[in-house]
Amino acid sequence: MPTLSSLLPTLMPTWADFDLTNGINILRMICGLFFIPHIVGKFTEPATLNFFKAAKFDPPATWMYVAGTIETFLTVGLVFAIATPFVASIAAFHMFVAAAATHKVTKKWIWVIGGTEYCVFWMICCIIVAMETWPK
Repeated sequence: MPTLSSLLPTLMPTWADFDLTNGINILRMICGLFFIPHIVGKFTEPATLNFFKAAKFDPPATWMYVAGTIETFLTVGLVFAIATPFVASIAAFHMFVAAAATHKVTKKWIWVIGGTEYCVFWMICCIIVAMETWPK
């Protein structure tokens, strides 16, 4: 089991975390950057609130803003490699919740028709980032 001192190096980024010849760094950054359109949509797209209503989040506007806030923190953590294994784990759980809510509303798999496929793929990518950056 890792000790606190063995975890500390994973909490703050190093220059190696921005080496774009390392595929896990690219995946980590993509997992974070892909949240940006979702954050923007929470504040600019009225259909987003309708989704939260259809998924029975109560109160829907509050949950929409909570999701946007969580996604903002996840974006910063993943893009800038801050506490990466922990942030990636939270991101995976967040995408699990998004997939469950999407399934509740659409009952579909294929992402182009509003299904859960995209959320599940993104969740798996976040799990991979967490696994690959977890202290050994």
